[in-house]
Amino acid sequence: MSYEKVAQAGFDIIIGTKQTLKAMKNGEVNEVITADDADQSMTLKVAELARQLNIPHTRVPSMEELGNACGIDVGAATVAIKQ
Repeated sequence: MSYEKVAQAGFDIIIGTKQTLKAMKNGEVNEVITADDADQSMTLKVAELARQLNIPHTRVPSMEELGNACGIDVGAATVAIKQ
């Protein structure tokens, strides 16, 4: 599951939609993960850019669990795994 993939990536992650979009445009991202329970207007931008740039995109059910996998105490709508 993608939660484990994020946890294993350790410090090679980017947390947050704005930072993820910027890193995607700069070619720094291998994969993006978005949470289904996040604001769809934000996550759809990431999903669309990932499609355009042929970056693998995975959806997970929970912002809270995604945040926990990142090692933060709040939910995460979007996480990118860096190259």
